[in-house]
Amino acid sequence: MQLRIEDAPAGGRSVWLARELRRAIADGRLPVGSRLPATRVLAADLRVSRGVITEAYRRLTEDGQLAGRGRGGTVVVAAPMTTAAAKGAASTPYTHRTAAPAAAASATPAATATAVPAAAPSAAPLAAPFAAPPGPEIFDELRAAPARIDLSPGVPDLSAFPRTAWLRAERSVLAGLASTELGYGDPRGTPALRLAVANWLARNRGIRADPDEVLIVAGTAQALGLIAQVLHHDGIPEIAVEDPGSLGARQHLRHWQPATPPVPVDEDGIRVDALRSSGARAVLLTPAHQFPTGVVLGGGRRRELMRWAADGGLIVEDDYDAEHRYDRAPVPALRSLLPEQVCYAGSVSKLLAPALRVGWLLPPPKYRNALVDAKRFADLGNAALPQLVLARLMESGELERGLRLLRRRHRRRRDAMIAAIRDRLPDATVHGAAAGLHLMVTFGPDGYRGSDTDLAAAALARGVKVQPLSWHSQRPSPPGLVLGYAARTPDEITEGVAVVGKVLSSG
Repeated sequence: MQLRIEDAPAGGRSVWLARELRRAIADGRLPVGSRLPATRVLAADLRVSRGVITEAYRRLTEDGQLAGRGRGGTVVVAAPMTTAAAKGAASTPYTHRTAAPAAAASATPAATATAVPAAAPSAAPLAAPFAAPPGPEIFDELRAAPARIDLSPGVPDLSAFPRTAWLRAERSVLAGLASTELGYGDPRGTPALRLAVANWLARNRGIRADPDEVLIVAGTAQALGLIAQVLHHDGIPEIAVEDPGSLGARQHLRHWQPATPPVPVDEDGIRVDALRSSGARAVLLTPAHQFPTGVVLGGGRRRELMRWAADGGLIVEDDYDAEHRYDRAPVPALRSLLPEQVCYAGSVSKLLAPALRVGWLLPPPKYRNALVDAKRFADLGNAALPQLVLARLMESGELERGLRLLRRRHRRRRDAMIAAIRDRLPDATVHGAAAGLHLMVTFGPDGYRGSDTDLAAAALARGVKVQPLSWHSQRPSPPGLVLGYAARTPDEITEGVAVVGKVLSSG
């Protein structure tokens, strides 16, 4: 590799070595499967402390490019796509190349932006996702837009997907699977996964539910669609939503015709007085970590909400980010307090990978049969084999062990983003830092006077992907951005925020 420690800047040897290793992996000098020298050996060769080597290896392990194999040493497990190959992959300029199969591999940018910069496309097509109000296809368009650094919210660290544990669980399931279990199953989901989900929710969210109450669905997106259909048939023409609130969730509801009147959110969560004034009989909430502001529904608001529900209101609880908490204890799910008035939805999209398309619903008794029927006639039930594998993963403790690892990694990345914002966007206000996978930043009247969609378009033209806050607002709102940090390395996060800072200063 021709490593010359003399080229490393003083005080930055680990960063320099990590960069050199990334380059070697990117250009094929260190192909996937190759074994790196032991830290002690390389430290002796370069005449540096072993800590320099350990830190460099740690950085690449966090990137998902290296993995420790015990006695097998440290091995290259993923590499960035070369620029030439990237021309054939419009959806993302980087991808994993590994020998192990993984459903999520093609969906995640794999390496750091410093490894192999993508060819800079022209600004005109890059701005396309922001040229008009967002339509139903907007997230497909944004995912397909190439970028060196993707700071889109809502994606966990896909490089941390537990491939080895998943394969082990899959082999175990197949080895003991009876032939009869390969036929059509219960549209509610396999008994094994319904039991595993019930146990998971009891341990992690304080929800006591019988497995027969659990309905397995194809992610929260399908859950919202089924709920919208059932409520529409029950004569409920609208489902109120938080404002700002998830554009994607709002689109899924509107596809099935319910109106989505906006209800304002403040520092304590949704304003229940405004919810009452709206006249809506149902509301979609993200109480554990509101999207996108990150606020947690306060105790007083919870009591107000319980009184509203007692008067006949239905709460749809999207518990999408509850497990990712860093600076505060988790709050109990609303479902644990109001089982008769809450339709609870969760999934593994933020725990493992969106590609699995596995989620769950806990309907209130009034709508349980109708939602099971809606699921039956939608697809006869989720695929059984992934359900059985996931159940094995949940019951074995592997999922919780992985979650503990992710929390530590996500926290470091969150801290890197906050530091970068403080340094590069000094006029921005950070919201929602205590939990989740994203931050929201807003700009005061003296900080930025332009459109946040123009800001996002300009950042994308420079290779950085972000979401404008206005996408998630139905009412007029101050300009802002929603920035995801979970799927990016600290170095990428720092560089991406710096690009946004340059756009702001040049505007």
